Amino acid sequence: MRTLPLSLVVLIAAVACRGSEPAATSRDTGGTLVISTAADADVLLPPLTITLQGAEITDQIFERLAQPDSTLNTIGDRGYQPELADRWTWAADSLSIAFHIRPDARWHDGAPVTARDVRFTFELYRNPQTASPSASLITDIDSVTVADTATAVFWFSRRFPEQFFEATYQMRILPEHLMRDIKPSELGASQFARHPIGSGPFRFARWDQGTAIELVADTTRTSGRARLNRVIWSVAPDYNTAVTRLLAGDADLLELLFAPQIAEVSKHPELKLVRYPSLQYGFLAFNLRDPEHPSRPHPLFGDRALRRALAMAVDRQSGVRNVFDTVGLVALGPQVRAILGADTVFAQIPYDPAAARAALDSLGWRDANGDGVRERAGRPLRFSIIVPSSSGVRRQWAVLLQDMMKQVGAQVSVEEMEFNTFVQRQQSGRFDAVLGAWILDPSESTIRQQWSAAASRMRGGVNYGSYESAAFDALVDSAAQQMDPERARPYWRRAYETLIADAPAVFLYEIVNVAGMHERIHPVGLRADAWWANLADWYIPAADRIPRDNLPLSASAQ
Repeated sequence: MRTLPLSLVVLIAAVACRGSEPAATSRDTGGTLVISTAADADVLLPPLTITLQGAEITDQIFERLAQPDSTLNTIGDRGYQPELADRWTWAADSLSIAFHIRPDARWHDGAPVTARDVRFTFELYRNPQTASPSASLITDIDSVTVADTATAVFWFSRRFPEQFFEATYQMRILPEHLMRDIKPSELGASQFARHPIGSGPFRFARWDQGTAIELVADTTRTSGRARLNRVIWSVAPDYNTAVTRLLAGDADLLELLFAPQIAEVSKHPELKLVRYPSLQYGFLAFNLRDPEHPSRPHPLFGDRALRRALAMAVDRQSGVRNVFDTVGLVALGPQVRAILGADTVFAQIPYDPAAARAALDSLGWRDANGDGVRERAGRPLRFSIIVPSSSGVRRQWAVLLQDMMKQVGAQVSVEEMEFNTFVQRQQSGRFDAVLGAWILDPSESTIRQQWSAAASRMRGGVNYGSYESAAFDALVDSAAQQMDPERARPYWRRAYETLIADAPAVFLYEIVNVAGMHERIHPVGLRADAWWANLADWYIPAADRIPRDNLPLSASAQ
């Protein structure tokens, strides 16, 4: 692969090697952070949100029982920090964990947080009518009971290494007294989903759809208020406009830059490049179900052999080089290097256009009329790829894939659409293929959320392509049950290779995260799974404040 200009390599390396940020002082409480983004949130309710922007915002409003540290350990409770719970106790047989809610925990309306809220949250996530994408990740929890007002007990169906992770990571606690009268099937359209009330360090202030979302610090919080007064997500119509806002000083942060933008940001002395770890990958997913008749296989992609032939037409290495230069990596599969560690060699479907053409010939797909498009039984080898217009990366990949498929006789059209429309098309199954991107949880077992048969059949599941494999599911289950990570490795390897070989998707790239940020912003605790996890600890020194930092808070947040 080509290398970045030396000046950019030096800049990124210098930022990556910086020591920890200097400690903030009492004078460093205040100020406004403006985040430039090219897409709006989908919904502001943790059980339902699937967009990056929705997660960034709801994670400031709502809290987990406990929060992992930067090691993102998923085995046992090592490294977890109290959040809503101030302590927890394991049962002697390890089949239950009792969480004690901190006595000062309050909802933003002043009501106390109780163990009933924890039980309500679990039951809401698990309810099929809620259609939460996270429901498939908490199936090993049998129930949550209320021991007393401040103590919620999680009961498990079996012992397994990630019991604590499953109980804490996948759910943010919700207020029963404000949500119990909302039908689970109507949560997404409820007023609460647009004006949420949580217990986190920031309160919801306003959502001007397509324009901005504003949060303000909860100044009544006794467990420690956020250092920033306010955070605003400034929604741009496209990525280039989002970049322009950063360069013009209208925004303080853009979370992801690519080679051209890195070069541009480096010309601005008031801006800095910040590299941080990534759990994100991108992929071309095929819909294995007919969009018009979901009970039937897709007329093209229901055929495993055809999917494999088309996968052989994709030159992933040249695609990564063209789109990312050296701020991207060729994907290994449905998992990223940061989680896999040294286990990164899996059997792949090779890039081999000649073999792809031969395979298509053998399947009966031939160009009988010489128009460059293969046909079989009167059906042309033609399909569309849906892409969000807000993602310059995926739009570039779509054009590259269109040309790669053309080389083997497949005609591809690209449908660009507004992001929320893109999400709706995926959820409804109305697509042939989709260019998707996913930020993984730190556990390998969360692969179930996107590729298991349960997630395919579950209302609200995010296995949009409807891939189902009993062999894959059995391997994942076997891996997740191993108490010894070394014994789990062969099962994980075989699960990944089974998925890759079945080709429900072509795994394209991993992101190397480089953010553009104003020098006045001091970030703290950028985590691989969520750069925003410690946003309440970010600060702006008093000497570096600018006029917008002193504007009055939104009236709705006073």
